[in-house]
Amino acid sequence: MKLPFAQIDAFADRPFTGNPAAVMPLHGWLDDATLQAIAEENNLAETAFLVPDESDEADFELRWFTPAVEVALCGHATLASGHFVLSADPSRDLVRFRTRQSGVLEVARHGEGYLMTLPAYPAEPKAMPGVLAALGVERAVETLHHPRGYGLIVLESEAAVLALEPDYRALAAQGDTLNIVTAPGRESDVMSRVFAPAAGIDEDPVTGSAHSVLTPYWARRLGRNAFTAYQASRRGGHLACELDGDRVILGGKCVTVIEGEFSL
Repeated sequence: MKLPFAQIDAFADRPFTGNPAAVMPLHGWLDDATLQAIAEENNLAETAFLVPDESDEADFELRWFTPAVEVALCGHATLASGHFVLSADPSRDLVRFRTRQSGVLEVARHGEGYLMTLPAYPAEPKAMPGVLAALGVERAVETLHHPRGYGLIVLESEAAVLALEPDYRALAAQGDTLNIVTAPGRESDVMSRVFAPAAGIDEDPVTGSAHSVLTPYWARRLGRNAFTAYQASRRGGHLACELDGDRVILGGKCVTVIEGEFSL
């Protein structure tokens, strides 16, 4: 069996930056074990699978797999999927994806890039001493948690976030949580780093879903609903963030770097 395949750098304006995702359109769902094996073979943070949606809710069904697990929400692979669909059809300006755990998500053209709509996940204060110890953080401004599996650790400065050298094994032992460490940015309003070793990703390059948590937090703290953000991984990526009620709107660009076939 030959399956179409594209590798797309999301939240990127040139190759080798942002977060790479594989996008694979299917005529119908393969069994879950095969989908997981394909994602493991691709060995990217996420592989997105698209199937034409038979309902009236959306254009496609969308699922995301890391090399280790299926995830409930992935922003960068959704943006990459939107780029994949919209690049193939210049007459289309919007694509809607129906997901199993995160509702209907949208990607729309916006200038040279895209706007993507995700759910907003406001986090609540929670002590996380084990996570702080695994991250090597002695003192945090705040620690917060969202029940969908997100931890938010706020530090005083960008320098403190950049200096982190987590113990990934110890962090994975704290549970399957996306650990977001953030501070005010120097060249952007907000900066962050994101760690998910329990999901097979020690440090994620640019994480759209993390900004579902970051956006409501920083909108409240900054006193405005729109701001700029930078995720400071080795590859790095810039995002425009806006809080719109119970939704987060993220802006970014994509670059297709590989197109071909996956032999199954």
